This record gives sequence, C-alpha cells and structure tokens, in this order.
Amino acid sequence: MLKGDLPQTGAPANAGSPRHVAIIMDGNGRWAAARGLPRAEGHRRGVEALRKVLHAAHELGISYLTIFSFSSENWSRPASEVGDLFALLRRFIRNDLASLHGDGVRVRVIGERDGLEPDIKALLEEAEELTRHNTNLTLVVAFNYGSRQEIAHAAQRLAREVADGKRDPATITADTLGSYLDAPDIPDPDLIIRTSGEQRLSNFLMWQAAYSELVFVPTLWPDFDKAALEGAIAEYATRERRFGGLIAKTGS
Repeated sequence: MLKGDLPQTGAPANAGSPRHVAIIMDGNGRWAAARGLPRAEGHRRGVEALRKVLHAAHELGISYLTIFSFSSENWSRPASEVGDLFALLRRFIRNDLASLHGDGVRVRVIGERDGLEPDIKALLEEAEELTRHNTNLTLVVAFNYGSRQEIAHAAQRLAREVADGKRDPATITADTLGSYLDAPDIPDPDLIIRTSGEQRLSNFLMWQAAYSELVFVPTLWPDFDKAALEGAIAEYATRERRFGGLIAKTGS
C-alpha cells in the first residue's frame, strides 16, 4: 500500500511534530463535482490520498493517525453512495491490509458495529487481529462513528454498573467516563485537521478534542498530500498549548 518501506519506529521525529493527528477527510464529492465526475470517483481518489498521507504521517514522526471514514450520520446519504463507500472499504481492506501489516501499521477501529453487514464486521475484525502487534504507526479508523453516540454508550455502561450495585456514582469522574470510550488507551489527538474549508467537528472525537489544536484547510481531501500535511503541522507548531494553565509550546 505505502510507497517504499516505512522508516523504523526508532527514527527521530521532526521537531514540533504532533504525536497524534486526526483528520476529517472532507470534500470528495465537491472534488468530483468540480470535474464533472461521479461522487464515487471522488471517494476513490480520496482513498488514494489516504495512502499518501499514511506514508507521510510516519515519515513526519506521527505515532497515531485517526481518520473519519464513515460517520453514523452518513447513513442519511443516498443508498447508492453508501453502497459505494462500503465497496471502497471492502476493496481497501482486501487489497491493502497485507501491505499495511508488512509496513508495521496497526489498525484500530472505533464506532458502532452492531447492524453492520457480517462481511464488513469480519473485515474490520480481521484488520485489527492481523495487525495487533505492529508498532510503526497506529491507524485508527472511525467507522460508523459518532462522538455523541460514543459518549452515550460509555454513560450507559457506567449506569448499568451503578444499577447493579457495582459502582458508587460519587466515584465517577471525567477520567472514569473517558476510560469507557471506544479506545481509551490511545492518547487524545494533538492536532485535528479538517479539509475542504469547513470549520466544524461534525460529531468527531468531541470528548478527545478538548485540548486539541484545530487546523482547517481549504484543500479538498483528494488533493491533500504530504505537503498539505506538513503545512498543517507547521501551523500547529506555531500554537501555544495552555491546557488551562501555563503556556506550553507545541514543539516542546
């Protein structure tokens, strides 16, 4: 999948590089419409952009890359487009999983799996299981994901423990709730990028984004590449991260 071998984990990260970058990959449809192409072609070109960005992320010293691949709200799109998106996912996993594994990429999936077609669930599980012990880069795929739903499910699990007498409500803290989210072992994103010029989170990682730096770029996702990623990281490096307290430079 990736062009050339990924550098080993021990390679020094560039100064100021965030450890965890999350991307809202927006603009496939507009990219296609501007060229008189079907939306499906925009999504296909978006997968090509993802391949480039995966390789670039590791070159730039990023340890975690989270992508918003299919939101829980995307079900409202035309059935034909949803079908195209699912076909791309199937093709991506079947064609690229071996390359991802060979390059030491670990795949993690967050989002609701109940109600998905059995072959889709099986492919997601295969990707996670095959790559479980890889350490070069962790690719977190937010699929059938919505942040409000994620938080609600965490609250439901805690509520059941309280109802069963297994937990005192007074012991529930923000950290407790956070530990019941889909991937509590993954650090919060340092940087969230949204392409296409839109400036909102759209129900993506809202809990985890509490202190993330947000960078919105006008580039449509199919045109996003290493240079665009480097530009977003350069913007991140100029920010002062306070976390509610004293100033801490992003590159420190």
